[in-house]
Amino acid sequence: MGLGMQLTSWPDVFCQALVSAGFRVVRFDNRDSGLSAHAGDAAPASVPLAAMRSFFGLPVSCPYTLQDMAQDAVAVMDELHIIRAHVLGVSMGGMIAQEMAAHFPQRVWSLTSVMSSSGKRSLSRPRLKAALALLRPPPDPGQTAALVEHLAKLFEVIGSPDYPQNPAALRQRIGQGIARAYSPAGTTRQLLAILASGDRRALLKTITAPTLVIHGDADPLIPLSSGKDTAQQIAGARLEVIPGMGHDLPDALLTPLAALVIAHCSSALSLAA
Repeated sequence: MGLGMQLTSWPDVFCQALVSAGFRVVRFDNRDSGLSAHAGDAAPASVPLAAMRSFFGLPVSCPYTLQDMAQDAVAVMDELHIIRAHVLGVSMGGMIAQEMAAHFPQRVWSLTSVMSSSGKRSLSRPRLKAALALLRPPPDPGQTAALVEHLAKLFEVIGSPDYPQNPAALRQRIGQGIARAYSPAGTTRQLLAILASGDRRALLKTITAPTLVIHGDADPLIPLSSGKDTAQQIAGARLEVIPGMGHDLPDALLTPLAALVIAHCSSALSLAA
C-alpha cells in the first residue's frame, strides 16, 4: 500500500473480488506503518532538504530503501511458503512492487503498478495544492479529532474528482486507522526511502514479468505522465488510464479495477503455462 498506509487501507470489496475469482490475497503492513516493526523513535531527516537533494540527483540519507521494503515482501512470502505471486502495489507500494519484479523475478508471476511512477523527477511533480496538503504538518497525535480532519482534507485534495468519497465514511475509516496505529515519523522515513530511490527507469527496463500499469487521468499527486513513463520503460507493459480517477481507490471503481487485475493475472498464468 502507499505512503503511511496500512493493510486495512486495501478495500475489502476489491480483495473479495480477487478471492471470488480464485486468487488468494495477502495484505501486510509495510515496515514503519501499521503493526509492523518501526525503525525507531529518532527524528527523521528534513524532508524539504532531502527532496531538494533528490531533485538534483544527490544522495539522500535514509535508514532503509525501497529495495529493503521489497525484500520485506519476499520475507512475507517465505514465511507463508509462497514460491511465486502476482504482485500488486499502489503508489509507494507500486514502487516496491517494481523493485520486487526487478530484483526477485523468480518470485513474481505478474506485476500490477497502480498510480505509481518511474522516479523520473521531471514527471513526478505533484500539483501545488496536493504538494502543500501532503507537506502540511499534522496536529499533535493526541488531538485525534483534529488529526482525522487533517487527513480527511488531504485525501479530499488528492482524491478522484469524478468519484468523491462520502465525507462521513472517509472520516470513520481514518479514525479507525489512527486507532489501529499512527506513526508520522514512520511515514517520513518511508518518504525518505522514496526520495532516495531516485530515477528507477534503468531498473524498470530489466523487468520481464507481465506488467499492467493503472493510472487515473486526474491524479494530482503523481500525474498521469508518470504512469505513462512507467509503462514505456517496461517491455510489453500495458497501460490502463482511468478517467476521473485521482490518487485513491474510490468505491465506484473497485469492481472495474478488480476486473482489470483479474484479467491481467489470469493472462500471465496462461502465458506461463
